[in-house]
Amino acid sequence: MNNRATFPLLVADIGGTNARFGWLANADSPLSNVETLLCSDYARPEDAASAYLAKYQSGVRPARSSIAIASAIDLGPIKVTNSHWLLDRTEFARHVGAGQVDVFNDFEAIALVLPYLTTSDYTLVGPVAPDRRYAMGVIGPGTGLGVAGVVPVREQPGAWQTLCGEGGHVTLAGASAYQNEILRAALNIFSHVSAERLVSGIGLPTLRRAVADVRGLGIDQELGPEEIGTLGAARTDALCEHTMEAFCSFLGCIAGNLALTIGARGGIFIGGGIVAKLGNFFSESGFREHFEAKGRYVDYLRAIATPVITLPHPGLHGLVRHALQGKAVE
Repeated sequence: MNNRATFPLLVADIGGTNARFGWLANADSPLSNVETLLCSDYARPEDAASAYLAKYQSGVRPARSSIAIASAIDLGPIKVTNSHWLLDRTEFARHVGAGQVDVFNDFEAIALVLPYLTTSDYTLVGPVAPDRRYAMGVIGPGTGLGVAGVVPVREQPGAWQTLCGEGGHVTLAGASAYQNEILRAALNIFSHVSAERLVSGIGLPTLRRAVADVRGLGIDQELGPEEIGTLGAARTDALCEHTMEAFCSFLGCIAGNLALTIGARGGIFIGGGIVAKLGNFFSESGFREHFEAKGRYVDYLRAIATPVITLPHPGLHGLVRHALQGKAVE
């Protein structure tokens, strides 16, 4: 890695709702000036980045920029999955003055930091602690549903390789008669019910309607994702509570599938913006029960940790970790 071409480094984590920016002056500096901007306030990602730089780094331009984006990564322009934004590397570099722009999937960026998290960076759900000898995964419901993993590189101690896909769009399956009823109700709304269709911010209103249909409950008014999560976690609204219980149970099923698929015996970390706000509701929910309920492999799953990430802006920290792998200096 060219030392002079690395710092200062502009990092960005672009989701469907928010874009988070941060700054790394050099290899010995901490991540600084972290700010969250609403995507809807800007026409393009480079406009948001320019506003950020004007506020915090007036007259200074990054030598390099690392961007995590909620989308499948391609060589051409990248459409953010649940936003109107389109990221063009050339245009972004030109507007912010960066010599190079590196792009990662948003959950791939979180996966980059998993091997370095300490006990103060997460809260355990269940009795098992992470084990960094093995592969690890991360799944997170925010606006959408992100999925990624990281595996140790054979015969290279301390080296890790990320796994990046679009696991949020796999077909959602039920693990009980009740879950199957919810899925049938959702199929009346969508021809394909992916995991993200129900287990995400954009999916919560659909999940609420499906749960209401199955339970024979009326809906007086439509609620947004934040209201559903808040009322459900507080157990002050019966339908929202049932909705969030179904949400946590489905998430447990999906997380268990991820653990089996990539052999994540080191742990499945829970990220995204929703679960962290649920507090004790999540640990008391059916998440862990459904995570472990894999028939003959129940003992395999019982030995896998499911920590909830509490470190603020883990995607930005992952991008920083990647930049520092070259041990570059200013």
